[in-house]
Amino acid sequence: MNDCRLKNDIALDHEGNEDGVVQKDNEEEKPADKQVVAPEEHPLQYHYSLWFSRRTPGRQASSQNYEQNIKCIGSFASVEHFWRYYSHIVRPSDLTGHSDFHLFKEGIKPMWEDEANKNGGKWIVRLRKGLASRCWENLILAMLGEQFMVGEEICGAVVSIRFQEDIISIWNKTASDHATTSRIRDTLRRVLNLPPNTVMEYKTHTDSINNRTFLIWSKSSHRSVLVLA
Repeated sequence: MNDCRLKNDIALDHEGNEDGVVQKDNEEEKPADKQVVAPEEHPLQYHYSLWFSRRTPGRQASSQNYEQNIKCIGSFASVEHFWRYYSHIVRPSDLTGHSDFHLFKEGIKPMWEDEANKNGGKWIVRLRKGLASRCWENLILAMLGEQFMVGEEICGAVVSIRFQEDIISIWNKTASDHATTSRIRDTLRRVLNLPPNTVMEYKTHTDSINNRTFLIWSKSSHRSVLVLA
């Protein structure tokens, strides 16, 4: 995987212009090929990379198009370095259109086909508009703080901004490990302070890949079939 470096031109701002996701007052940040934690900093258990993606609604999905569309904002290995990035990032609720932030362990791309993800899945929570920023912050702080207590199972988390709703998800390595997925579900419910009747969906990445393949086939066959991945 290419090094993730701070880029000020990778995404769109509130009006659809570039340079809007990473604020300009962070230009003094120097990219580094290797994340080094200073002695006075507090190291995280894992190194992480923050990604951004935006796509045009209705565009035909494919893994190649998706991979070309995700851009890495930067990587960090300490609490202090995380806050240096996070304090300059536009909050999810201020984004528009089909936009996503992805926070994943370094070396794992936010793609279903990645070696670390391919046998896993994700818990999905759909949010009404206006809640994404708070829920995203609570989720990633819990993930960075190792609150899920499932060892190396957590791969990353995603917040997806859509027109009528927003979506929070957390990805894990092994979809078949029901004890682990149940623990992740219960922790996610707690850290997001979800009401007891909140619908939480678990979806394997294999199902997501198959759904996307069927959608592409349906479009190429001129069939009016919509499958949501």
